[in-house]
Amino acid sequence: MGKAKKVKARRKPSGAPAGARGGPAKASSNPFEVKVNRQKFQILGRKTRHDVGLPGVSRARALRKRTQTLLKEYKERDKSNVFRDKRFGEYNSSMTPEEKMMKRFALEQQRHHEKKSIYNLNEDEELTHYGQSLADIEKHNDIVDSDSDAEDQGVLSAELTAAHFGGGGELLHKKTPQEGEEQEKPKSRKELIEELIAKSKQEKRERQAQREDALELTEKLDQDWKEIQTLLSHKTPKSENRDKKEKPKPDAYDMMVRELGFEMKAQPSSRMKTEAELAKEEQERLRKLEAERLRRMLGKDEDEDIKKPKHTSADDLNDGFVLDKDDRRLLSYKDGKMNVEENVLDEEEEEQSKEAGDTESNEEEGDSSGREDTEESDSPDSHLDLESNTESEEENQEPAKEQRQTPGNGLLGRQERAGKAARDELPYTFAAPESYEELRALLLGRSLEEQLLVVERIQKCTHPSLAEGNKAKLEKLFGFLLEYVGDLAANDPPDLRVIDKLVVQLYHLCQMFPASASEAVKFVLRDAMHEMEEMIEAKGRTPLPGLGVLIYLKIAGLLFPTSDFWHPVVTPALVCLSQLLTKCPILSLQDAVKGLFACCLFLEYVALSQRFIPELINFLLGILYIATPNKASQGSTLVHPFRALGKNSELLVVSDKEDAATWQASRLSLRWASGLRVPTSTEANHIRLSCLAVGLALLKRCVLMYGALPSFHAIAAPLRALLADHLAECSHPRELQELCQSTLTEMDSQKQLCRPLTCEKSRPVPLKLFTPRLVKVLEFGRKQGSTKEEQERKRLIHKHKREFKGAVREIRKDNQFLARMQLSEITERDAERKRKVKQLFNSLATQEGEWKALKRKKFKK
Repeated sequence: MGKAKKVKARRKPSGAPAGARGGPAKASSNPFEVKVNRQKFQILGRKTRHDVGLPGVSRARALRKRTQTLLKEYKERDKSNVFRDKRFGEYNSSMTPEEKMMKRFALEQQRHHEKKSIYNLNEDEELTHYGQSLADIEKHNDIVDSDSDAEDQGVLSAELTAAHFGGGGELLHKKTPQEGEEQEKPKSRKELIEELIAKSKQEKRERQAQREDALELTEKLDQDWKEIQTLLSHKTPKSENRDKKEKPKPDAYDMMVRELGFEMKAQPSSRMKTEAELAKEEQERLRKLEAERLRRMLGKDEDEDIKKPKHTSADDLNDGFVLDKDDRRLLSYKDGKMNVEENVLDEEEEEQSKEAGDTESNEEEGDSSGREDTEESDSPDSHLDLESNTESEEENQEPAKEQRQTPGNGLLGRQERAGKAARDELPYTFAAPESYEELRALLLGRSLEEQLLVVERIQKCTHPSLAEGNKAKLEKLFGFLLEYVGDLAANDPPDLRVIDKLVVQLYHLCQMFPASASEAVKFVLRDAMHEMEEMIEAKGRTPLPGLGVLIYLKIAGLLFPTSDFWHPVVTPALVCLSQLLTKCPILSLQDAVKGLFACCLFLEYVALSQRFIPELINFLLGILYIATPNKASQGSTLVHPFRALGKNSELLVVSDKEDAATWQASRLSLRWASGLRVPTSTEANHIRLSCLAVGLALLKRCVLMYGALPSFHAIAAPLRALLADHLAECSHPRELQELCQSTLTEMDSQKQLCRPLTCEKSRPVPLKLFTPRLVKVLEFGRKQGSTKEEQERKRLIHKHKREFKGAVREIRKDNQFLARMQLSEITERDAERKRKVKQLFNSLATQEGEWKALKRKKFKK
């Protein structure tokens, strides 16, 4: 034995621990704890469940369980800390809440009015009025009439002041000296107060009577004024009144005959003009207006080329004329007739046609003709009467020259003003721009109306029917306008009003040239997508594009149909929007505003077709997530471009309650999408709340749109969880909470259209086969074969016995456990008692020793 111990001692230090070689140490089971249930006979086909058991482990587990449950109940057996609700009807399910409240109120009143002592006969019930005792009201502590008029409010009478503030002494000593009543007894305080109350009531009645009299007088005055006003109104003459009285009322037949008699008859109208003719007329009109403007700008008069008739005196023989033009015509014959009259007639017809054309153009000009008339009235022809009043004598020549010079100077001033106004006026004709710089130079610095007028006049002057190359010019104009819209969107703030008006011109050009317009829009979108892909390849991520690209997407939805299954422009635009919502992360408030604008565009695109857009739902889910404080689990899983945790996971959370209280629901401005101006902290919190409001509004639209989908409730499950979190957030304004509640109500109101898949209840019919013949074999013994019901009954009896035995065994073990616990408590108490007794004996022995030592010292002395 000693040798074996030495060998073990040598092997023990040399051995390494089980986990020293990199592998974890395996917990080796103790073979003495394993119990093997041996079987007498091995039976084929029988499954054994308890071949090997661990009684020690099972016993320890049972002991741990009883310690956590049974021992805890045993220690708390004498403690009663249960709250019991003893209110009336609390556990009565047959009573409604209203009945419970009424019954409880009746019991409370009964307990309140119940007499405290059956022998106290003077205890009466206290009556109240609006929570105030009637006994206190009858004391008249407050005698100020609160129903008095505003003019007398706040004024206290002398009697009231003396009664309350002077102790009532003056009132007691005040007497009305009358004959025979000098020795009258002084009035008590109660009588004085009653007299004061009666006097105040009398004054109140008098004021009420005065007010009623004033109202009656006002009504009477109004009626008199109405009568006078009817008299002042215009009256028809008596003769007309007589005629009206004498004329009988026409019946329906007479009225119909008169209507048919006065009905307008159809008249032949002129031929409808073609588009080319209308464009040509418009071009001619604009050219003529431009010529008039240039003439006014240069200060030229319309009648300069026309020679004015010189003044001729009465003595002039008119023999000093000079033949300026030879109007003589050659005489010719044709078919025996002269051609002179025909030529003269042709020229007269041409002059008449020109005059007719001038009158038509003047009628079409409108306002310009009015301006020309005013200018003609200021022309030198209006001063001809001054010239005609001059005399032919030489003595009056100098005054006449002075008279001619003064109106001439005024005419020059008016011409300068007219030229300046013409220079400031917008030209009527414009050449189509050949480059974007030319268009920008034409439009930049002008007002909105002038810009629209310039674009409209360019289209009219460059109509495709007027010249051969005008179509290509207008196609280029569409691209230039698109580029100009992008520049306007890049301004701070963006000129959205100008963009809105230019969309109308873009729509007209798109209707004229749909192919070139679609190519221009696709080129712009393709360029934006290429820039985004290059940014992703270079940096791994890309920010949301500028406001110009979003405006282009908006214009694409307005110019082209969005309900088609496939469209050469709208389909790429939808792909572009989906890429924006999935690949561009949300890093700032500017990105959130742009993303919500893209969601609005998505909803506008699918408003008619009602296509399901998963990117839209995911983005709205992310917006709701970043507007909620991060928690452990919110019932949703986020995907790109949002992150569950990180720097921007709480981007839209508002922590300042004052900013939340001052926020007002309004539209989210797109000027925050440009990012050229940094908002203040208050503006940033307002933007966060506005983003959340827009996201909730878009989510509500999605619920109304996609509510008919079979999988709607599965899609809306994470959104419902986040909305419940937002609704539980008390710091949000009331408008946002109402929007959350309405969205949740809309979600819950949608019907469940799909059912989960379940297996088929009926078994499949097997194929017809040759079934074997089964012969029943009787088993003799304790479990002899019998019917199916008898076998089931025996099985239940056997199961009951087994469970009963198990329950008895567990109860026995519980009793044993409790007995052990009681015994341990007894032993602990006994050990504590023994320890205390021993401690007492030790202290007594110490005292005894000290006393004996002291006694020995005394004896020695």
